[in-house]
Amino acid sequence: MPDMTKGQIESQIGEAIIKFEMEYMGRGPKETKVYIIKDMVLVRLKGVLTAAEEQLTKSAEGAELIKKTRMQLLEGARVLLENIVSEITGCQIKSLHTDISTKTGERVIIFTLEQNLENRFIIEKD
Repeated sequence: MPDMTKGQIESQIGEAIIKFEMEYMGRGPKETKVYIIKDMVLVRLKGVLTAAEEQLTKSAEGAELIKKTRMQLLEGARVLLENIVSEITGCQIKSLHTDISTKTGERVIIFTLEQNLENRFIIEKD
């Protein structure tokens, strides 16, 4: 991680996750926010469901199918995602956790890191 601010690193991770979603999942989210909190990177993606998936969410079985399918897709790309975040942060990934809401179309991805990042940033000047 070269000399960057927290905001710059969060921005780079967000851009990389959007690119991943577009290339691997077939479409990007409507909104992406990234938060670095000590040894965690929290990624919040809004508007990730396709129109077809939104139709499926109208039944409990369809909603469960979407959750399982999305989880399986992400597990298949786990190493790729971990490498993306590791390369940007300069830290090894300890674990990755994710969930998707079939009610709101929001997905969260949490990466836990081997190191606390907060002491490694350039301090932003006012």
